Formats: sequence, C-alpha cells, structure tokens
Amino acid sequence: MMNFMARSMDARRILPRTLLALALLTTSAQANAPLDIRIALVIGNSAYPGNAALANPANDAKAMAEQLRKLGFEVLELRDGSRDQMTRAIDSARKQLQGKNGIGMLYYAGHGLQIDWRNYMVPVDARPRSQTEVVTQSVDVDAVINAFKQAGNRVNILVLDACRNNPFEGTASVKGLAQIDAVPGTFLAYATAPGNTADDGEGSNGLYTGYLLQELAKPTARIEDVFKRVRLQVRQKSRGSQIPWESTSLEEDFVFNDGRTPGSVTAVAPLPKPSPQERDKLFLQEKAEWDRIKSSQNPDDFYALLQKYPNGMVSEAAQSRLDQLSKPQVVPTPVQGRNTVQRDSRVGDEVEFVYQDFLTKLETRRETIRVTAIKDGVVEFNNGQQIVTLAGGTIKNDQGVTFDPPVQSLPADEFQIGKRWVSRSQMTMPKHLSTATGDVGWMEQDMRVVAYEQVSVPAGTLPAYRIEAELRSYRGLSGKLTYWVDSNGLILKMVRRARVSLPNGVTHDSSWTREVARIHRPR
Repeated sequence: MMNFMARSMDARRILPRTLLALALLTTSAQANAPLDIRIALVIGNSAYPGNAALANPANDAKAMAEQLRKLGFEVLELRDGSRDQMTRAIDSARKQLQGKNGIGMLYYAGHGLQIDWRNYMVPVDARPRSQTEVVTQSVDVDAVINAFKQAGNRVNILVLDACRNNPFEGTASVKGLAQIDAVPGTFLAYATAPGNTADDGEGSNGLYTGYLLQELAKPTARIEDVFKRVRLQVRQKSRGSQIPWESTSLEEDFVFNDGRTPGSVTAVAPLPKPSPQERDKLFLQEKAEWDRIKSSQNPDDFYALLQKYPNGMVSEAAQSRLDQLSKPQVVPTPVQGRNTVQRDSRVGDEVEFVYQDFLTKLETRRETIRVTAIKDGVVEFNNGQQIVTLAGGTIKNDQGVTFDPPVQSLPADEFQIGKRWVSRSQMTMPKHLSTATGDVGWMEQDMRVVAYEQVSVPAGTLPAYRIEAELRSYRGLSGKLTYWVDSNGLILKMVRRARVSLPNGVTHDSSWTREVARIHRPR
C-alpha cells in the first residue's frame, strides 16, 4: 500500500511537469511555424485606345483588391498600367515576398494574347501591329512566375481574367490564352478554357470575376473548391459558352477566408483531415444526394450537387453526368505537343490484354474485350460482362463487381498534369466472390495525373498520360495503381501493387501488370 501511495504521489508531481513540457513543445512548434504572409499584385487594364477599350477590368481590379485586403493580403494595386509600371510592380512584389516563404498572388484583368505558346498581359500603352511587337510591348506572364519563384514563395496563385476578344489585328494566330502546366507550388486559373474567349460582363464586373468575388468571401473553402464553384456558376450562366480553367501543382491546402482580420499575419496551420469515420459519414451524405438525382435528366440537379460538393467523393461521377446532359460548348486547346483525349469508342472495337505477375513478369492470362453496345453514354463489353461510361467510369468490372456511382478512373473533364480527384463508390460483390449474396461495401481511389510520356506495350510505343492512384476498400484492400491512358481514353498499361488483409489476420498479394497486346478498330 505504501509503495502504491508513493508511486501515486510521484505521479502527481511528475504529471504537471509533463503537461508543462508538452505545452512548451506545442508553443515552440507554433512559434517556429512559418508565418502566412500574403502579398497580392492586382492589375486591371481598361483604358486601351479606341475599340480596344474594356469596360470592367479596372472595376474588377478595384473590387478584387478590396476583397483580398479583407482576407489578409497586402495588396499592390495598379490600374491602367503601362508596360514600365507593370514591370516595376512585378519587381516590387518580388522584393516584398523575398525570403518570407509566403503566399504570392497575381490577379490580372485586361487584354491577354498568346504567341508561340507563351501568354502576354497587354499594357494600356501597347500598340502592337505584329506578333513581334506583342512580345516587345507586352508583359510575359512567365515574368510573374519567375519573380515568385525567385522570391521563394510557398504558394503561388495566378488568376488571369484576360481572355477577351483580341482587338489587335494580326498580332496573334490563336485566340485566348495558351494552356500551360502549373509549375511546382502554383495554382493557375483562367477566366475561360485555353484557346477561347471570355465575356467582359454586363454589370460593373466581368462574368468570371463577379462570381470569384462572391466565392472568395465564403469562409473555410479550399482554393480548389472556390475555383470549382466559380467554374460551375460561369458555365451555367453562360450556358456552356464560357468555362473557366485551372491547373494546379499545389502540395498543401490553402484557404482564402480563414477568419483572419485585415492586415493580420498568422502562423501557417494545416487544415484538419477528416478521420476514417468522418469520411464514411460524408460519403453516405454524398451518396444519398447522388441516389436522389442520378436518373435525373435536368442538368441543374447536377450543378446543385457539385456546388455542394465541388471536390467530393462522387463529384467526378456527377461532373461526367452533367457533361452528358449539357455538353460543354468550348474545348480547351491542349498543351503544345500533347493530344486531346477524345474517349472514342465504337461498336466492334476490340482490345486484347495480357496480364503478367508483378514480380516474375511471367504471363498469367490473356483477355479480349469487344464493344458490343453503346447507349446513353454507357459502353458494354462482351455483351454486358463489363460496363463503363464513355467518360471513364466503371459500372461493372470483369469480375462482376458493380459500382454506384461509377468508379471514375479517368478525369470527367480534361486531362491536365496535376489534376487530382477522389472517387468512392458503393461496391456490390457477386456471389462467387462473396460469402453472402449482395455483399455491399465501398471502394475508393485517390488519383492524380502526373505526366505525359511515351509508354511501350506489346501493341507498340505510344504517347499517354500517366495517372497514379491509391486504392482502399472495405474488404481490406490497399495499394497503388499506375496506369497510362492514350488519346482514345484507352488504358494502355496498368501496374497494380496491392495487398488484401483478411479479417483472420492473413494477408495476400494482389499485384499484377496488364498491357495492351492488340487493338482492332473497324472503321
């Protein structure tokens, strides 16, 4: 008894010291966290000469500067800037950001042109009559990207509302802006898809900026959610004639409106990640919304779901359905040297796959699939043995497992380096794979487009987008997928490295490689 009491008293003496040490560690970690310094360069050019003048960019810049100040940004504001003023403003932003590991942002509204796959912001004193004069009289967007890079920013955000009609005859061979990949740590946004033009707006702000201002004010929204909602609203308002575009290579979450007061600087705090239980609950909520509208023929139902869950676990399936019901009126021009993925399938198309053991590389089996029916955006192989959507969602796989909503292994819209999405589906197991008929659970894939490269398979060497994915399921499956997709939306090669953990503690390997051995497309 005395020993127990002694230990208890020691514990009472030690516990406060332990708690104090933990508190000091927490305080020290917060003190050492980088400060979330935010500096934005906001430029709006309206006062161009003659018929080149624009109504809204100067108004857009004024409103954007005011909104960003409310969100804790220090703003360098320039309206109707000359080339010299724009160049000096970019250098000032670089100097203020230098070495602070902060957030650098450019918002530009005005005329923008692309020359040889480079994008240029046009100052109000420019009078270009040729492509050469565009280069010498305008400001290359890369100048901002390079300035932010030199400053050592943690996050870079570039928003270009600069896709109006080109009034400078003979200065650009292609309309709109050129698609480029976001460099590491950068989020890049255009008012409309590359190679297309944007509406200057009917009110005091442009169509795109008007919606962006609204979304920036909403609290705790991640940057991807903000711009996805803007894209949806602009698309819906313009009836598909203007669809904003984004490219991202951000590796951390960023929230514009995190509750800070204007002018304040806070320590960087990572956003909380939902627990597995919270994710399960969220999926059930999203799935209930999906079940309610999945048979709807009204695009507005899918707009509403995507506004509520812009980057949720069923969002890519909802986006695919929206595109089927309300086809986009604009198509982005791809990055130079890349093919647009057409997702082209016709009845009679036939593909032979060869499977290999991942470790031994020995062939284990061959499989031939043939398109036997296409209806309402759904493709059947081998008389319904496998069923997919034209947009790349799996409804039923070759084992007879069904998925609702479809597992979206391909992005619902376009392929972009850096594109991320999560697809979770309710999966129903067939009797031969389950101990009980109708065994129901879930399957989740977390995917990212990482490269455009050549891939060699028995059918040949072809250019393809490489996608990397993480797998999870209720049946203990976990692992990684890497696969390469050609310009027809065909998965040329898939490498699966996975393990299945059974309830009895036994695990077994589920790794293999699948490659296209033969493609036959009757035309």
